[in-house]
Amino acid sequence: MRKLQFSEAILECTSQVMEIDDSIIVLGEGVNDPTGMFGTTLNLHKKFGKNRVIDVPNSEAGFTGMAIGAAIRGLKPIIVHQRNDFLLLAIDQIVNQAAKWSYMFNGKSTCPIVIRAVVGRGWGQGAQHSQSLQSLFAHFPGLKVYFPTTPYDAKGVLATNLLNLTSPILILEHRWSYKQIGEVPEDLYEIDLTKSNIVTSGVDITIVTTSIMSSVAHRIKQNLLGIVSIELIDLLSIKPLDIETIIESVKKTGHLLILDDDWKFCGVSSEIISQLVENDSSFRYLKKAPVRVGWRDVPCPTSPILEKEFYPSEDYITEIIFNLTNKTSASGASIKVDTEGKKFDGSF
Repeated sequence: MRKLQFSEAILECTSQVMEIDDSIIVLGEGVNDPTGMFGTTLNLHKKFGKNRVIDVPNSEAGFTGMAIGAAIRGLKPIIVHQRNDFLLLAIDQIVNQAAKWSYMFNGKSTCPIVIRAVVGRGWGQGAQHSQSLQSLFAHFPGLKVYFPTTPYDAKGVLATNLLNLTSPILILEHRWSYKQIGEVPEDLYEIDLTKSNIVTSGVDITIVTTSIMSSVAHRIKQNLLGIVSIELIDLLSIKPLDIETIIESVKKTGHLLILDDDWKFCGVSSEIISQLVENDSSFRYLKKAPVRVGWRDVPCPTSPILEKEFYPSEDYITEIIFNLTNKTSASGASIKVDTEGKKFDGSF
């Protein structure tokens, strides 16, 4: 199978679905610029024209509302936001209009819209451009939230939703993921969005991850081969949440570690543990209390030195794994500290 970058997989999928469905349009700030929104909309305006690939003014509430109106009237807009932080400027449009529309009209009117938004950190993105808002938007009924990790999943999540679009969808994409390379089929394909990805099987500990933290966990797993047997689960879907896969894994390993690129308070990790302990058949299998790894309860810093302290390092996560599983770092494992994201690459 040929390999594509994460960004190329999104671009290819968008182009393919636009070819077969004239009702799909793309709009956002800079979707027609030379970098093509981190490469994900590159030259689409040349292929499909300015009536289907629309560069909009810097008014998130305005163009999001415009896209929702277009969706209600029969189009299928893909809105692209440079940062997921900017969704806060359109939160009324997203959660009070799009998410509730079908419910308010008893399913007789729908709002088929896909919202893509970038999560970013590194290069001093700072407090207003580095947040991960998956738990915030997952809180609201009527809105589905996905957070793909691999190029295969990036194309699969987008294609599955666009080919079956009846409700508002939010897809978050981490800026560090865009240059990742992986195998991607050339044809359109759908994937099961109700199930998480079991990346690797193991018996010592269950590690549940989201997005870029899955890549971090995979590197740690490679460092600990022969020392700790890790079952690595990549959520893929934040809402709906596949708690069943996590429960079955915990029954086998007895230990749970959740790595979420977000604050811990009221986060995705909190929801997972809550559902787990509410389930009598799984709670009794835990040999130790589950552990969450996330951000410190302060805004995201700008300084690279503070960023290094703010985001959990691979050393820190590895020590938690050793403590949970009663293993020891004296086993000689080679630990690599995470140094990604220091170089800027993207629109801004």
